[in-house]
Amino acid sequence: MHDFLLKKLDNTNIENELINIGYDRSYTHKAIEKFEYSNYKIFNLTCAQANIIKQLALSVGADCGTCKDVITGKVELSDCILGGSFSQLLKIAQKLQLQPFGLKELGQILEEKIKINFPNRTQIIGILNITQNSFSDGGNYYEFEDSIKHLHKLIDDGADIIDIGAESTKPYSTGVDADSQLKVLIPMLQYIKNKNIKTPISIDTRSAKVAQECIKLGASIINDVSGFDYDKKMADVIAQNTNIKIILQHSLGTPETMQNNPQYGNLMDDIYKNLNKKIKYAIDKGIKKENIIIDPGIGFGKTKDHNLEIIKRWKELKTLECPILIGLSRKSLLNMPNATNEEKDIYTLALNSILINDKIDYIRVHNVKIHKNFQNIL
Repeated sequence: MHDFLLKKLDNTNIENELINIGYDRSYTHKAIEKFEYSNYKIFNLTCAQANIIKQLALSVGADCGTCKDVITGKVELSDCILGGSFSQLLKIAQKLQLQPFGLKELGQILEEKIKINFPNRTQIIGILNITQNSFSDGGNYYEFEDSIKHLHKLIDDGADIIDIGAESTKPYSTGVDADSQLKVLIPMLQYIKNKNIKTPISIDTRSAKVAQECIKLGASIINDVSGFDYDKKMADVIAQNTNIKIILQHSLGTPETMQNNPQYGNLMDDIYKNLNKKIKYAIDKGIKKENIIIDPGIGFGKTKDHNLEIIKRWKELKTLECPILIGLSRKSLLNMPNATNEEKDIYTLALNSILINDKIDYIRVHNVKIHKNFQNIL
């Protein structure tokens, strides 16, 4: 009897694995397409569309799951789960483009979606709160000299971007008017400009007025945690400033109400559809898609379980074809209300290490140094 030995591979670098067994090196770049597997959820298909997709999937050795009543036509619409290797999905996408019932467009979209790339390195955004009531460091950097000192520390620690905010949006906080925000933001931005500081500056604000004034003073990113919901003029401001990036975040409600028993029908589907709607709105307003960054909004209308689910499944949002930011630094999902910030930073790094290893585009953190050190040893 042959003594068979099998091992399941859990290695994203399948090309190296093929080379290690003596596979033809000249063909590995193409062969890996047969070993990269993905599942896609397609929403709101007619029975005819769903049946065609299922048949095409089976024809190439892949599979497609639909509602059991699709075959009998007892349902009007069905979602489907399409799964296969990269090469199989590419064949399905190409075959769909020859089909009726609007499936040509779906085939083109699928072909585009399966080619999504991840960054070589995660960019680390350092947080500078010049507020009096932020949840972890409120008041620490409100005074100008303190904020300048911390600005330079974030730069020295290696922040790729610095996100400056003058309004806390922690749960149950109330808004800060635009003039009050600008009172502390303008001196900071003037200092950055006068000192010719090259680190890109993001402004964490929901106010179109604040965004416009800060852009004039050199801010290159606006971080709107409301995703255009708070100030309808924000989209126009970003559209008028064509080189400015916008971070669009998902939030269930406002800071005053978002943590009042947040519930979802399907967490990741709901976030996906909401962010997709925001992206389309931004593009319709004239904002370039390459200037849009999306954020699923850890802690913004989410329970601990919701937050952990997002961390596990954030890659699903890459199908929206925008860079993704996650900010979990020192937040309540850590379940450490009485811990010091230094302790919280350790556990923040533990969770962020998963995101960095998975090549997320951006993380937003209070402690840049420990994250940069971790990144440097990878």
